[in-house]
Amino acid sequence: MIEVDTTSRPGKTAPRLIEDIVASDPGRSGRDIPADVSKQKPVLPERNISQGNCRHNFMDKPDQSIIPPLDSRPELGAVYKVASFCGDCRCHLLLKVEYLGEVTEGTCPSLEFPLHHFRRVKARRRQVSAENLLGEPWVEEHIFECSSLVCSAVLTVVLSPPRLTPEFVALLTDREAIAERIRRAEADEPGREWESSGDQLGPYQVLSWLRQYITDAMHILQRKRISARNKKFACALGDDCRELLEFLGFTPDEAQEAWWLPEVDASHGPPFEDSLKVLLDDVEKELGVLISKRPHKEASKEKPANFHPMPSYKNMQRVLGCLEYEKRHSSRRQIDLTQDENPNYATLGALSDFSDSLLSFAYDCQKICDPENAPCYFESLRSLAEIRQSEPLSTKAALLESQGEFSSRDITQAYEYFRLRADGLDMEDDYIIGTYKSRVEDAPRQQAEMREKLRIIGKARRSEKIQYVALNTVTTYEQALAWLGADASMADDFIVSYAIVKVGESKADEKIAREAVRIIAEKRNSQVLRNWLKTGQTENADMDVGLAYSRLGIDDRTLDDDTILTLFTLRVEDDPEQLIDLRAALKAIGTEKSSYRIQSFLNTGKMSDQFSPDWPVGLENIGNTCYLNSLLQFYFTVQPLRDLILNFDQYKMDISPENLEKKKVGSRKVSRKEVERAQKFAYELQKLFRNLITARSSAITPDYELARLTLISSVNEEHYRRMSMASAQGPPILGEINGVPIQGPVGPPQQTSEMDIDVEAPGSKSLETIHSDAGSDATLVGDASDKQPTHGDADFVMLDDYDIGGQTSPTINDKENHPPLYRTYDLVQMLSESTQPTTSNENMASGKKGEPNGAPPTPPAETNSCPPDRPPPIPPRPNLLEAQKPRGELEMGAQQDVTEVIANVLFQLECAIKPTSFEADGEQVDQIKQLFYGKTKSYINKPGEAVRVKEEFFADIKVDVAAGPRDIYSALDGAFDEQQIDVDETTARQYHSISHNPPILQIQVQRVQFDKAKNTPYKADSHLALEKTIFLDRYMDSGGPAIMSLREETWQWKEQLLKLERRKRELMQTEARYSTFFPLAKLSVADLFSITKDWLEDIQTADEWGMDDGLAIGSDVPRALEEEAENARKELELIEARIEDLQMRLNEQFSGLRERAYRLHSVFIHRGTVSFGHYWIYIYDFQRNIWRKYNDGYVTEVTDETEVFEQEANNPATPYFLIYVQDQYRDELVDAVCRDVTGE
Repeated sequence: MIEVDTTSRPGKTAPRLIEDIVASDPGRSGRDIPADVSKQKPVLPERNISQGNCRHNFMDKPDQSIIPPLDSRPELGAVYKVASFCGDCRCHLLLKVEYLGEVTEGTCPSLEFPLHHFRRVKARRRQVSAENLLGEPWVEEHIFECSSLVCSAVLTVVLSPPRLTPEFVALLTDREAIAERIRRAEADEPGREWESSGDQLGPYQVLSWLRQYITDAMHILQRKRISARNKKFACALGDDCRELLEFLGFTPDEAQEAWWLPEVDASHGPPFEDSLKVLLDDVEKELGVLISKRPHKEASKEKPANFHPMPSYKNMQRVLGCLEYEKRHSSRRQIDLTQDENPNYATLGALSDFSDSLLSFAYDCQKICDPENAPCYFESLRSLAEIRQSEPLSTKAALLESQGEFSSRDITQAYEYFRLRADGLDMEDDYIIGTYKSRVEDAPRQQAEMREKLRIIGKARRSEKIQYVALNTVTTYEQALAWLGADASMADDFIVSYAIVKVGESKADEKIAREAVRIIAEKRNSQVLRNWLKTGQTENADMDVGLAYSRLGIDDRTLDDDTILTLFTLRVEDDPEQLIDLRAALKAIGTEKSSYRIQSFLNTGKMSDQFSPDWPVGLENIGNTCYLNSLLQFYFTVQPLRDLILNFDQYKMDISPENLEKKKVGSRKVSRKEVERAQKFAYELQKLFRNLITARSSAITPDYELARLTLISSVNEEHYRRMSMASAQGPPILGEINGVPIQGPVGPPQQTSEMDIDVEAPGSKSLETIHSDAGSDATLVGDASDKQPTHGDADFVMLDDYDIGGQTSPTINDKENHPPLYRTYDLVQMLSESTQPTTSNENMASGKKGEPNGAPPTPPAETNSCPPDRPPPIPPRPNLLEAQKPRGELEMGAQQDVTEVIANVLFQLECAIKPTSFEADGEQVDQIKQLFYGKTKSYINKPGEAVRVKEEFFADIKVDVAAGPRDIYSALDGAFDEQQIDVDETTARQYHSISHNPPILQIQVQRVQFDKAKNTPYKADSHLALEKTIFLDRYMDSGGPAIMSLREETWQWKEQLLKLERRKRELMQTEARYSTFFPLAKLSVADLFSITKDWLEDIQTADEWGMDDGLAIGSDVPRALEEEAENARKELELIEARIEDLQMRLNEQFSGLRERAYRLHSVFIHRGTVSFGHYWIYIYDFQRNIWRKYNDGYVTEVTDETEVFEQEANNPATPYFLIYVQDQYRDELVDAVCRDVTGE
């Protein structure tokens, strides 16, 4: 329980306060450090800085600071402070924390109070005359107290402007003023050799010399005097700067011939308390800032300034006890001045990088400290929970809402609901109550909603009278029915369901719900309702499922849910008195089937969701088949494919010996059995497509047979059959119902190995294989257990370990990607046997992957199968095996690679239809190849040989995001750019071009990678920035020399970029220590040289002031180090400029090539990890210009396109398969809605 001072004042956490201080600029805008929250209106973020204001870059003033030791607890009376100056505007900041009371274990940070929560108790802005020694025309001071009752911390924040006024700065930096001082000095002593002109003396030298004088005054024990005739002094400062010098504590001697340096007590070290020392330390830091901002050319003849202050952000956090606060997962706090922070964070006194628990803590503090504005804070919490997609915050918001919490938006909506002014605080309570009662009389069925709105208004107005009326219970039968949302014709069981729903929506309504049921029970004299009020039950123990089917008169247990519900309704109409018994039967069936639709009907009394004849139909999940559903929805929208399937008999191949002899798909012969299986698949797909067109429900359920044929290739089906027949054990027979054997549970599929599957038919043409690694994408769409899946958004998948090549892999539960169980084929990568990519190539070393995938892995020819006229070696077990098939084979299908599933679909469709022509090598050409396949040419340039060219089909392009976020063009470049390969132990160069572009372009995003260090796979969630339209001109082989020249130029630029980026990392990230007290840090090379130079200068023996306790070092060493530092800085600047130039050139290189346009049509999405997750698909409707989300049984419109194109920070939904269609043929290629609902 958080205990805070309940005096009504808002506050903010320590990290938020630091952020606001950094953004505060009272000297320019007059805006102070905000601490108050406007009622019912979120505070605007302090990052919204007005033009001309400074977002401070605070640097340490160590000689004025007292920093607490790390991991220490404050003691009674402890005082810590951090003094800082801005490295941009030169203003000064002092943060001082005092512990004035007893210090206990509860002192922040603690378990209950992980951060200080500060509330401002005093603020003042005092004006000070410019003649004052401190030189501050204004000083802004704020005092804060921690709101925790057991923390005595008091924070003082003092902001003050620069000590050097603009007039003083002008004296030191105006070249005309400096030149005038030189001329005056020459005129006073014409016989003396002076600097001939201002060319030898500029602002850099003037600032440096004054800073050196101040440094001497602070650190030299013996006070020093400077002659007024000293050439440096007379030309740099002279009489013009008398006021400045006196302000700084310089004093002239009696003869006015010399100036004494300021007299300070150098015997006492830091922290400085003396006002003059503080002033000089401040001015010394300001002069360092001014010097650092001068052009480098001014310092050419002057010793570089020794000025390398440390940022004070960490010390601020240490002083305020928030150095290592809990942050969001993978949070990287980067300030983008062009982007506004969500204002709700400022309202809660929090930051956007807070963890969910800290954000919850900030909300609790604000709500308790400022209860008047609790709706405002709740609005912010609820909004951030939605934006962050945070389950803990959403749960907390829902819990608070169920407990009666409401937001500022709810208050406004409540007033608007009754058509009252939201600002109508002058309205009488009786007037509001009268409005409510009149509305209830007009619409009694909406009474519950009206009561909730009235309750919100009552709490917002703090009106006990209004709240009493709002919470009053129902009193009549009509009110009870209206409150539940029921009507008099509804059966008692439905009344109970409605009451349960009401209580589920708001726990606070339980008392009213029970009272409503009691009133209805008394009116109807219902023993069912009385029993529910007493026991919570309306029915007896669960009915046996066999008896349940019999009770409803159902013999066929394979009936779909809608048919079962229809039969239930008919039975109830025939015999209403048996409603309770019939509902028990329906409940047993729904439980056995894990049917969401039946359960929904039992809870709501509605037969099904509403459907529209103009809206696509969803596909119910039949057991981790969300990926399959997405794939089927996509195929249905491809108009030529849909027409082919619906009119399949026109395209069906006649299975004659002559046709089979010529049948060649995927560079191999196809067997009769494969063609027969493929045509069966086409008819199953036809059945689904027709149902999608004519269904009178919002969703339909795909058949298991279609799922089996889609997910399982003929080879794996044969392997499973052999495995099943070879098993010595089967599920036990538990008995019979109507002559049908009832079997026990079927165990999970046995482990398989690559050696168990024959990958090539004898005599068939051998294709060179590319072995898939852990980076290949694979889909898991089945459940390896025998338990029926529950209805939900996530599909959880468990598989046994698999064995490939004799080595057992660790268990991988991967819905999206999984190493294939047999070898896959990639036609574009098929080179000569001696051609293999090298690992030394720069692109590959950096994680670059991406290539046009050849025709998807064509399922290998069947082996060890018996001729059609001969029986199999071992007779199958007829009933048992058939009963096992749907579940067991789908389990095996769950292990198939994504590309294997797509390949299986395309392969079967090609097998099922007749060819339109043949390639030179005998490969079949048909409507499928013409629709989904393109061609690439692979070029290999080996020194001393002619260019090798090979043209082959491709069905999709693989792209990679493992190296980090990228846009779609950068990803595609990885498939077509030139790379080094090894050919016959000689390095050659290879690149690809598109020789024939497919009407439908498929792009596979490879996301699952393998961490060799951890020996585990992981999913790369890096963002892939999609474009609505892409242009493939740059990759076309038909572009000729002009485009090839542009491509070669980009390859050269990319090689330069790689080298530049590598050199940039070398210059910017060098591990070093400042001293033994500092941790290992990454410094730039320039900083490393500068720090080393400064250190050497500090220990030199022969300096200008006669110190003799140092180390003799040659005077040229520091100068050489500074030269190296400057050289490193210049090199880095040149590299960054060159990188920016090359990136701009790459972005613009192909901007004029826009003929081969492709429009984005579908985006397959996966949310989850490498172990589990859920799939859905977004499909664009070109006719209606809208995106739809197909999420299993639900098809909804996407109202905000950012849902498709942008990516969340945590647990993002990531695209893994993309479909682009040729823009000029898009209306002929895709059609999102095809419905024909007759009989309306």
